[in-house]
Amino acid sequence: MGSMGSDVGQRAHAEDFSVDSSFSQVQVEFYVNENTFKERLKLFFIKNQRSSLRIRLFNFSLKLLTCLLYIVRVLLDNPEEGIGCWECEKQNYTAFNQSTNINWSHIFWVDRKTPLWAVQVSIALISFLETMLLIYLSYKGNIWEQIFRISFILEMINTVPFIITIFWPPLRNLFIPVFLNCWLAKYALENMINDLHRAIQRTQSAMFNQVLILICTLLCLVFTGTCGIQHLERAGEKLSLFKSFYFCIVTFSTVGYGDVTPKIWPSQLLVVIMICVALVVLPLQFEELVYLWMERQKSGGNYSRHRAQTEKHVVLCVSSLKIDLLMDFLNEFYAHPRLQDYYVVILCPTEMDIQVRRVLQIPLWSQRVIYLQGSALKDQDLMRAKMDNGEACFILSSRNEVDRTAADHQTILRAWAVKDFAPNCPLYVQILKPENKFHVKFADHVVCEEECKYAMLALNCVCPATSTLITLLVHTSRGQEGQESPEQWQRMYGRCSGNEVYHIRMGDSKFFMEYEGKSFTYAAFHAHKKYGVCLIGIRREENKSILLNPGPRHIMAASDTCFYINITKEENSAFIFKQEEKQKKKGFAGSYDGPSRLPVHSIIASMGTVAMDLQNTECRPANSSKLALPAENGSGTRRPSIAPVLELADTSSLLPCDLLSDQSEDEMTQSDEEGSAVVEYVKGYPPNSPYIGSSPTLCHLLPEKAPFCCLRLDKGCKHNSFEDAKAYGFKNKLIIVSAETAGNGLYNFIVPLRAYYRSRKELNPIVLLLDNKPEHHFLEAICCFPMVYYMEGTIDNLDSLLQCGIIYADNLVVVDKESTMSAEEDYMADAKTIVNVQTMFRLFPSLSIITELTHPSNMRFMQFRAKDSYSLALSKLEKRERENGSNLAFMFRLPFAAGRVFSISMLDTLLYQSFVKDYMITITRLLLGLDTTPGSGYLCAMKITEDDLWIRTYGRLFQKLCSSSAEIPIGIYRTESHMFATSEPHDIRAQSQISINVEDCEDTKDVKEHWGIKTSHHRNSCSSDQSEHPLLRRKSMQWARRLSRKGNKHSSKTAEWISQQRLSLYRRSERQELSELVKNRMKHLGLPTTGYEDVANLTASDVMNRVNLGYLQDEMNDHQNTLSYVLINPPPDTRLELNDIVYLIRSDPLAHVANDGHSRKSSCSNKLGSGNPETRDETQL
Repeated sequence: MGSMGSDVGQRAHAEDFSVDSSFSQVQVEFYVNENTFKERLKLFFIKNQRSSLRIRLFNFSLKLLTCLLYIVRVLLDNPEEGIGCWECEKQNYTAFNQSTNINWSHIFWVDRKTPLWAVQVSIALISFLETMLLIYLSYKGNIWEQIFRISFILEMINTVPFIITIFWPPLRNLFIPVFLNCWLAKYALENMINDLHRAIQRTQSAMFNQVLILICTLLCLVFTGTCGIQHLERAGEKLSLFKSFYFCIVTFSTVGYGDVTPKIWPSQLLVVIMICVALVVLPLQFEELVYLWMERQKSGGNYSRHRAQTEKHVVLCVSSLKIDLLMDFLNEFYAHPRLQDYYVVILCPTEMDIQVRRVLQIPLWSQRVIYLQGSALKDQDLMRAKMDNGEACFILSSRNEVDRTAADHQTILRAWAVKDFAPNCPLYVQILKPENKFHVKFADHVVCEEECKYAMLALNCVCPATSTLITLLVHTSRGQEGQESPEQWQRMYGRCSGNEVYHIRMGDSKFFMEYEGKSFTYAAFHAHKKYGVCLIGIRREENKSILLNPGPRHIMAASDTCFYINITKEENSAFIFKQEEKQKKKGFAGSYDGPSRLPVHSIIASMGTVAMDLQNTECRPANSSKLALPAENGSGTRRPSIAPVLELADTSSLLPCDLLSDQSEDEMTQSDEEGSAVVEYVKGYPPNSPYIGSSPTLCHLLPEKAPFCCLRLDKGCKHNSFEDAKAYGFKNKLIIVSAETAGNGLYNFIVPLRAYYRSRKELNPIVLLLDNKPEHHFLEAICCFPMVYYMEGTIDNLDSLLQCGIIYADNLVVVDKESTMSAEEDYMADAKTIVNVQTMFRLFPSLSIITELTHPSNMRFMQFRAKDSYSLALSKLEKRERENGSNLAFMFRLPFAAGRVFSISMLDTLLYQSFVKDYMITITRLLLGLDTTPGSGYLCAMKITEDDLWIRTYGRLFQKLCSSSAEIPIGIYRTESHMFATSEPHDIRAQSQISINVEDCEDTKDVKEHWGIKTSHHRNSCSSDQSEHPLLRRKSMQWARRLSRKGNKHSSKTAEWISQQRLSLYRRSERQELSELVKNRMKHLGLPTTGYEDVANLTASDVMNRVNLGYLQDEMNDHQNTLSYVLINPPPDTRLELNDIVYLIRSDPLAHVANDGHSRKSSCSNKLGSGNPETRDETQL
């Protein structure tokens, strides 16, 4: 058994060995064709880049050497010593005579020294062998193609005769046109440059190559003509090389002096040939050069590496460059003094626009802006722009694309490409849709357009003109706009528009250094009182989060970074102390005088420097209308109405109400009064976000998600049968949003209006009027919010507007539609929106409409009136400001100043400004409520009522807010009546005469008694209120008849009265027609008409309340109207007026949750007086 096992093992081993031997490994050699002798030579002479470059460089040097040796031979040649073959009997030189024939021996024979001949023969032999070797290596089956090449023929002419002279010595003096080697040198130079580019992997521009070829062609023509004419003229009048060169230059330049001319026909024939060659070759070269120049102008060439290493530049990447975008970027970028030496390199894949080309030819921009046509996805184009050396790269999306998602995808790829090519280059990216933002979160700064847009439009509904406030803050201005205007509001509005946000370390600041160890509100108030600057936030050194108004509990430290609003930064300010010794002598050094002079009134315009006037004026005698702030040491007098701002927080009185605890009592009180059940809301974070990257915000939420069917406003379901806004019985006015689609950005419209710091009883119902049905994921995101509904419809359909409850709405927000953003004529993209909004203004005059436009320049068409001479004057002012170089030329347009119109392109400067101020995006998002940082405050507004006018000035209001509720005011939204002049001066007189006549009529006495208006109720009351009453409208025909009967007595005045009355009747009939149209449609839809109020049915007080809020322009009277505007950080002595709306940064209620209930209630009682439930976010003083 053991032997059998061993035999089996041996057989298996033998089989394995046989298998291994049959399949033994075989070595295979690859690329054996390259091992032949011919392939090795081809690799060395042709294929290998570096060795081929060396061969061509050697060949180029040989050709230049032969040309140099020819010049040496000419200089050493002396025909007078005799002419003939080598070692033959020399013939005597005979001068040329017109009567004698040409002596051809002077042309065929030259005097060539033996050493020179030896060198030329050696070079010729080397050139000949090299040429034959290259012919052999490049042979591809057609020998004649190689032989009849011009370079081969020239090579044979210049080398074969020298080789023959080796074997036939008498021919050593034979003339050989060696100067033709210049053309071979030119050919070798072109090949050498191509190999040079391949060898070192650097692409020189085609423009450079073409210029080099043109220069070489000119040199070869001149050199060939000089040498040829000089040699042929040996048989004529002997010319030197210099005279021949002079003749060629004069001839080719078409000057032709005629002092040097060829005498014999061979040289004359050569001149003709050379001129013909020049006429053929040079135009072709110039044509190629011009073509390349034009292409270079289109593509923009390169940004030189030397400049990139010595100068600073930023790169702007866009898919298409429009003139508005370019000018916005350049004006904002170069508005900062430290960026004046920067270059801007524009990288755009499309050809330069005509308008852009025209602008970039202006010397102001041509020296600093470089346009490159190319793609950010190509490394070659990024290398042309020297992206790796750039200080920053701005990547902007094309918002005018029909498919905005596709535009975002292109932006994302550009950002990825730049990050891959230049990982150390800071990226500033503009994205359109919020769902695409997380793809570019690696960028240093990202601005999402739809996020900012919807949040800003939402705040416009609760804080009027927030869009104007933010736009002015993110634009760089020196506050010089409108200073030459005769109107006070334009000067003040333009002055305050120069305020911007700046930062400084507290330990380095003269503004805030003295408040170290004091509370934030104490520092904010005293800095505003003393220097006129508004401290709005801080950032701790150990914490990178920016906190807006952290409240009185925050103690200022020297390492804090302070963020403040001022006309310029502190580094550009000079401090001038006045009357200090005088005040100290009189003992009033610590007193506060409210109406003191504005510190920024002493601005020095040159170089952006501001002189801060730190004057301590004498305290006036105290009386009943003035308040004096006590000194810090306790001296002085004070009234108990305005408490001093404490250095350290007093938790019993200074902290604002905790909004998490005081709502239950409000709700119980409200439900008891109304006798109906109120749905209890909860505070929490929305469970479903429609996109990745949304900032979590604590909001008012429903206890349970609402079913999707209950979100539809105009259709009932099994849970409720309501089919219109009236049936819901909303306590507050509606906010309607008209949008094309329910994009994810619309979520950011709802969140700020449902934030936890807004009182529950002040929440406005939100109705989304959508062109297209929303998707389920969007409904899933909004179903947790209270009082949010949607319906399908458009603003150009009256039925849709009435069904969504427009007659119960306080604000209508019209969002720009994506489908209309692109038009054949750029600025026509807003045409449909503008006309639709104008129609709604006529149908619903009491409605506040906030409109988003694609182009800011179209805002002049909002509420357009053809005969409005005041708008015409504002148009002229806008043109004048634009000519003066203002970046905010459109700021004086009434719709923009009042916050009724907004364009997202106005916020482009936010991204540009973040290059200098890296905190601007964060502060803007905090103000808009897009981000909520624990301990950071929020933007809100309060209205100045008659009970608050005792405060009188903005500085005293600042003190009151800081001492009572720890709120920081940052600006005022003011509405005032204004008498608009017209082109017909007699209109005003005629109108006043009519009003007097109307008052004399007995039929109107009951009207006045019924009306009961107190005209002294506030200072902005309009004289046109009487014409708004319906009884006056019904009596209009009687007035007209009485006026016609009085025509015999006062014929001159009656004509004017009648014309005015006819105009009034026409307008009233138009109003009646609009009113009847709306009521008929409501009846047709089955809606109750009791809620509809046109202007004719509004009471006078209602009209004026609308007017004072800037909501209503009085169409019945073209002469008297209202205008609204924003004052950012006004001076402390600014007088408060009735219905002023003050912008506040209120501290975070959640930062003080740990306080006990007693502290919170006492804080609330100290902060708020008797509140008015109809006003939102009000602080009663």
